[in-house]
Formats: sequence, structure tokens, C-alpha cells
Amino acid sequence: MNKFADWIKGFSPEPISINYKERLRACTGALVGILLTGSVTYLIEGSTETLPYLIAPLGASAVLLFAVPSSPLAQPWSIIGGNISAALVGVTCALWISNFAVAAAFAVGITIAVMFALRCLHPPSGAVALTAVLGGPAIIEQGYGFVLSPVAINSFLLLSVALIFNNLTRRPYPHAVKVLDSHQTKDIPPEMRFGFTPEDVNEVLRQYNQVLDVSRDDLQTLLQQTEMHAYRRRFGEITCADIMSKDVVSVEFGTELEEAWGLLRKHKIKALPVIDRARRVIGIITQIDFMKNADLEIYEGFETKLKRFIKATTSLHSEKPEVAGQIMTSPAVTANLNMHIIELIPLMTHHRVHHHIPVVDDNRRLVGIVTQSDLVSALYHGRIANTHTLGLSS
Repeated sequence: MNKFADWIKGFSPEPISINYKERLRACTGALVGILLTGSVTYLIEGSTETLPYLIAPLGASAVLLFAVPSSPLAQPWSIIGGNISAALVGVTCALWISNFAVAAAFAVGITIAVMFALRCLHPPSGAVALTAVLGGPAIIEQGYGFVLSPVAINSFLLLSVALIFNNLTRRPYPHAVKVLDSHQTKDIPPEMRFGFTPEDVNEVLRQYNQVLDVSRDDLQTLLQQTEMHAYRRRFGEITCADIMSKDVVSVEFGTELEEAWGLLRKHKIKALPVIDRARRVIGIITQIDFMKNADLEIYEGFETKLKRFIKATTSLHSEKPEVAGQIMTSPAVTANLNMHIIELIPLMTHHRVHHHIPVVDDNRRLVGIVTQSDLVSALYHGRIANTHTLGLSS
């Protein structure tokens, strides 16, 4: 009885966990996409009484392109390759198989096989193939011209709108595949070395053996964020404000290089936040910045060359950098003082900021700095405290 009840529950829809702003964005995108696609197709084709300006499956394509633009099924090659190959298969079946039911079945089945082979799986394309078969005499008369118009024209126009609209509304499209490249070695990036690994995800996907409507890297990101959320729950609310150094040595844009280098040496630090007059962080200058701009390598006597680089010139028109703002890294990677320390891990690894992260308030004013040592110490003591608490509770 319980199994039957669980089976019945499977028919109820799951809640959609997006806000109304995102829903409005998707609806607006589909509206604009279909309107422009139909209008431009009319301008291209002119008046026609035999074929519509829009094919019905394009509505389903619009749902994917604007409501779930990160889906593998909604990528440019999916809609173009899927719809055009489906139209080719559908027209071929319509021309060669006289029975509508048999032609429709073969059209959809072969289309799926072709899309798998070409890696352009796009669900609405199945409807494109069916439309080609059930279109009747109009499709038969046009033949393979149906592939070009309206299918290819519609698909390219809708894709063009999706490319512009999604990116203007801050939904990167097409979805970029993340490249796991850390230091040009076989090692995986540091942020992926704790918990599960990319190979773990690959193995689970192989065992699952079903098509997912989410990209592999998005799935991995969601799992990592879930893991990070669990760490936050276990460690408690330890923020950057709790572990940061508050007496921060900083420089301004116009601070001379010689003075900036002297501050690094005097305080035995490796980075200096660069701030404006309102103490807003505009960049960061590190030992690496000095070495890169002086074209230095670590070798005996390199400090002599560095001293020549940072020494102020007497001429009025020097071509070499003179002040901190000219060699700083900008914009600087910063952390908000209310950010949980767990969120510093991807900042320090993904952005290659291994040593120092300026901490800012809500107005981007400098209030502190967090080092790699601060983070390691906090994580260590947080784990010890958590283990001790668990021991007491048991």
C-alpha cells in the first residue's frame, strides 16, 4: 500500500524554486522571441497561403531557450542541429512512406537516433519531424524546401533572440563548459579536492545511465554548493569579520612604487590593498605584480634589478610605471565582512588568490584583510570545536 501511495505521489508536481522575477524574465523572453521570429520570417518570406510563418514546435523551443537556458537541451547546436536534422528526416519519411502513422513513428524514432549521434538532443525536434509528416500536401509539395523555410529560418531567428536576450538579462548563453585546468598539470583544481571529485560525478552519471536536463558542470556546482552549505551548518556562523586582521596596511593609487615596496618589506607581508580617498578597494598590489612588471625571475641578484625598477625617475616623461595604481591587479577579489569563511575557499582557489583577500563592508570600504593562514587556523579550530561538541552530545 505504501509503494502504491508513493507511486501516486509521483504524479504531483514538485515546487519550482525560482522567484517571480526569473519567471517574468522567461515569459518576456519567449514573448519577444516568438514575436520577432514570426515578424522577421514574414518579412523574409512574404505572403504565403500554404505554410505558416512559424512552426508549432518553436513554442517548445522557446520554453527551453528562455526558461532553462543552461540546459544541455537548449544550447545553440541542440536547436539548430536538432530541428534541421528532424526536418530532413521528417520530410524524407513523408515522401517515402505513404501511411501517415508508420511515417510519423519512423520520423520521430529516427530523429531521436540522429540527435543522439550528432549530440544535438532537443525535445521539440521530435515535434518538428512529426509536423513534416502530418503537414499534408503542403509539405509534400515543398519537399526539402521545408527544411530551409520555415524550419531553419525560424530556428536561427529564435536562437539569435535568445543569444541577445539571455545575455542582456544576465543569463550567460550559450552555457560555457568549465575547463578543469589548474596549473597546467594533471591535478584537479584545489577547490575540487575536498569531498567528491569530478571522477566521482562521472561514475555516478554512468551508473545512472539516463539523460539529465542539467549540464554535468552545473550538476557538480550544485553538489559542491550543497556540500559548502552543509559545512556552514556544521561550523556555525563564523564570518570574515571574526577572523580578519583589522589593522590593514594599504596604499593609494598614487603611492610611489618605492614606498609600496618598502611597506611590503617593513611589515613582512605579500600584498597591499589599493584604496581611493573614501577607502574603497580599487585593486591590490602584490610581490608578484612587482616581479611581473619588472620582468623578473627568482635568481641571484634579482633584487638589484628590482631596485632599479621601483626607483623613481627624475625625467618628466618616464615610460616605466611609477606608482602603485599602474601595476596593481584590478578589480581586486574581495570578501564581504559578513561572508562565511567557507565561502573563502572557492575565492582563494578558483581566483588563484592564495594569500590575501581584502575584506570590505557593504559600501566596498576596506575594513580588514584575510590571509590563507587565517582561514586554515579558523577551519582547524572550528573542526576541533565541532568535534568536541559532538563528543559531549554523544
